[in-house]
Order: sequence, then structure tokens, then C-alpha cells
Amino acid sequence: MRQRKLGHGPMVSALGLGCLSFGGMFGPTTEAESLRTLDAAWDAGITFLDTANGYGKGVSETVIGTWLRTRGHRPHIATKAAFTEDPARRIDNRPEHMRAELEGSLKRLGVDHVTLFYAHRHDPLVPAEDLAGTMQRLHEEGKILGYGLSEVGPYTLERCHAVHPVMAVQSEYSLWTRQPELGLIQRCASLGVAFVPFSPLARGAFGTPMADPAAFQPSEFRTRIPRFHPENWPRNKARLDAFHAFAQTQGYSPAALALAWLLDRGTHILPIPGTRSAQHLNAWTMAPEIDLTDDDRAEIDRLLPIGWAWGDRYDDLQAATVERYS
Repeated sequence: MRQRKLGHGPMVSALGLGCLSFGGMFGPTTEAESLRTLDAAWDAGITFLDTANGYGKGVSETVIGTWLRTRGHRPHIATKAAFTEDPARRIDNRPEHMRAELEGSLKRLGVDHVTLFYAHRHDPLVPAEDLAGTMQRLHEEGKILGYGLSEVGPYTLERCHAVHPVMAVQSEYSLWTRQPELGLIQRCASLGVAFVPFSPLARGAFGTPMADPAAFQPSEFRTRIPRFHPENWPRNKARLDAFHAFAQTQGYSPAALALAWLLDRGTHILPIPGTRSAQHLNAWTMAPEIDLTDDDRAEIDRLLPIGWAWGDRYDDLQAATVERYS
């Protein structure tokens, strides 16, 4: 697989693997199934894994730890922390919290350091400069090779980067969520920071088969996303059906074409599609080999123009921790 530079850090595979679903966020799964998916990712040349302490309350990290221990592979790992179970303070960037959460992640992963440690969200009660200072100390201690920020505005990136260089910024970005184009992607490029799109396959909307809200488990978090609600989904599905058909005429899976579009947006962009299925993974690992033509770009823009998706990407509670910048 082609590689890209992770900000000021190492070279990694152009596509990473998002490991959210290993924790059951998209429905029940098993450790064996997750291990098969990790094996398939490694065999496909994926060397960059993205997880978090909150994915299944540590389950995702524990599964990756088992895989590392039993296979002996050494990928680059990114993990995240900041969320708490305290309703009075959902996000905590204080040094003692971030350090303790990182130590827990290292223990579950069975490693002494990770390549990338993100603040899963920015805590408005902790100045960006203080957060960067905490990350700098963790870097100096050898516990992380670099740090990142998730779902922040360009202004927080600039404030943190001025204290200690940021390696990567992670935000939702795909053909149905394009807000990062309003300054964040460009600011990352100018600072030499990697931009890492999560949910690049639109929570399964670009998958094969396409996500079906009628099949979601009642407890699944996608049931809360307005774009999948009955008043919005039929209109979204009609657009998606047209894109799926176009991808097939070009000889690609819809997922591979959606990822190729992202990779085409900038050389500092490293998407992290997620799956709990080796079969689904194999449908999109060829995306870095797809070179879009001007005709491809024009047709994709026609089928899915900016702002085409009906409904918000989050409900109000989910959106409350995301920094707004437009």
C-alpha cells in the first residue's frame, strides 16, 4: 500500500484502520472477528491503527493488545483520551486525567509508548496552551511520539502548535461531511500537520451493503444521528444510490471510490475507515491505488455536491463537545 507522512512523524500506510467497532459501537462483535480484521489489515499493508480508551470502555485497546502480543507485529498506534463518565464534566484535559488515561491505554495495549496520542476533545476549561504543555511532557518522557487533537477549530490547532508541534488533527470528513474544508484542512497543510478523517465512509453509507437504519440495534449510536432518521434518510439514500451506481460503472466499490476522493483532496490527508469485518475491509484497501480523473471529480461533484446531505451529522448531545468555527 502507498504510504504518507503522519505530520512530522513517521511514514504510515495511506489508509489507517479505525478500531471503534471492535468495542461494539456498531453492534455485537467478537474478539476473534476483530483479530481476523486486524490480520487482514496487516496483510493489506495497513500499518496505522486508530483506537481510543472509550471504544467499548477499553475493549478495542485490549483486542489490539492481544493481537500485538500474539502476532508480534509493530504497527503505528494512535489512541485518544478526554471523555469522562462525569455528567458535570464530560471532557477533561487536565494533566492528571490525560496522564492516567494514557497509562491505562498503554497497559491495555501492552506497549511502553504509542505513536500518536490525541485529546479526544478540547476541554474548554483547560487553555489550549496548557493541554499542549501536558502533551509535550508526555512526549519528552517517551510515552508518545507525538500528539493530536480531535474535532477542534483551527484556532485551537494554532494555539497548541505554537507551544509544541501537533502531529495530527482528526475530524469527521467525507463526501457527506465537509465542514473541515472551511479552514481546518488548509491550516493543517500550512503547519505541516496531518489531517485524519474519521468516519470517511459516512457511518456505513458508502459501504456494501449500504447502511440500513431499519437494521440498527436500538442501543446503537447511529440511531441518534439525524441523517439516518426517517425524515432525512430517504432523500440521502437517493443520492447515495446514484453514487453507488457510478462507482460500480467505474469498476470500484463505493467505499473505495469515496476513500479515493478523500485521498485526492491533499497529500497530508490519511483517512481511517473502520470495520469489524475482514470482508468489508477487503472492499476498500485498493483505494490508494485509484487515481481520479477530472471527469471522475466532476461526476462526483455533480452526484454529491457540497451540502447535499439532509440532517445534521450529530444530535445536540453528541455535538456539544465539538468546537465550532463556522
